[in-house]
Amino acid sequence: MKTDIVIAGCGVGGLYCALNLPRDKKIIMVTKDDADRSDSFLAQGGICVLKNENDYDSYFEDTMRAGHYENNKQSVDIMIRSSQDVIKDLVGYGVRFEKKDGEFVYTKEGAHSTPRILFHEDITGKEITSHLLEAVRKLDNVTLIEHFTMVDIIEKNNECFGIIGHDAEGKYMSITADYTVLGTGGIGGLYKHSTNYKHLTGDSLAIALNHGIKLQNIDYIQIHPTTLYSTKKGRRFLISESVRGEGAVLFNSHMQRFVDELLPRDVVAKAIYEEMEKDNKPYVWLSMKPIPTEMIKSHFPNIYKHCLEEGYDVTKECIPVVPSQHYFMGGIEVDEHSKTSMNRLYAVGETACNGVHGKNRLASNSLLESLVFAKRAAKQMTDTYTEANYSEEISIDKKAYKNYEDKYKKAVLAEIEKERKEHE
Repeated sequence: MKTDIVIAGCGVGGLYCALNLPRDKKIIMVTKDDADRSDSFLAQGGICVLKNENDYDSYFEDTMRAGHYENNKQSVDIMIRSSQDVIKDLVGYGVRFEKKDGEFVYTKEGAHSTPRILFHEDITGKEITSHLLEAVRKLDNVTLIEHFTMVDIIEKNNECFGIIGHDAEGKYMSITADYTVLGTGGIGGLYKHSTNYKHLTGDSLAIALNHGIKLQNIDYIQIHPTTLYSTKKGRRFLISESVRGEGAVLFNSHMQRFVDELLPRDVVAKAIYEEMEKDNKPYVWLSMKPIPTEMIKSHFPNIYKHCLEEGYDVTKECIPVVPSQHYFMGGIEVDEHSKTSMNRLYAVGETACNGVHGKNRLASNSLLESLVFAKRAAKQMTDTYTEANYSEEISIDKKAYKNYEDKYKKAVLAEIEKERKEHE
């Protein structure tokens, strides 16, 4: 197959990139599963925005402090300064953020010094991503292929000319393109306990390792403090940080509070682990009882419903929570335009690392960061577009990709461990 631009992944990064590319460019988007099974759909809490100029210094400092001041300051500035334009775009696509008397309602989460997070109930990610997906499906220049697994890129002399992958039946094919965008999400599928979909296994990272593409801080992995404890298989259900922002509190097995619930995620997660170890329990308790019942049902209807299905009424009783792998701050190293160290190759979303999150992501910066830098990728490709003129015959050696998933997982985990030791 031949196209102008190929995008691997259809979370908010891939979708928003496609929407900001010229309509005269043919685009093929591929996704490993159903189009609506990206982690972008799972985001609960919301999306940050710079409320006004007076909030800039506070927002910048909150992001830096949460990231242990290892953030790329330029990336943080770009993200914050671009936030209002992104929100305008989203509203234009039909996204319905909570409003009161015609004005946005802002909520607060851990490590934020002030409310600055826009939301739609407790399914903000689904609200945003579904509208972007709907808009992309309407584009005549975009072909979306579901259940297509990328296993490699086409590369020569540090220049990318597309991808290689297979469909649900295992039929391999190549897609050549002038530009390639990697937006395949995080690495939750590598972990036993994760809030991520299991098919997100760091494929782009493994491919980058094979081709000598620069990576950055891939041992920076965020553990979310509060996911619903369960012995069932599958991903863990996230209990949004917004519930703590609205007043929910944590208790140990003796029903004693043991931490400031609004500290950065890594600090709260560490405190929970210590309490679990002390009490020899596989969870701690989260109480949403300080939040008015009507607010729980209106602001957190999905959490309320899911907990009821699991046998807990959060308006009346505590729920057991445990930390789980949640977000990936590292990734393929990119510049302020989301360009990788390989020519004609870009990376966006959780797959990419522009340094904006530092060592620990500030709550609700993920959707914003993905959108801001996906749009910048689209702009630079548009402004500098040249045809690749790749004419070499592509031969796909299926044997080379035998057991690729296991090999890729092992390679990524080994690299994470190697970098962790280097940082120590």
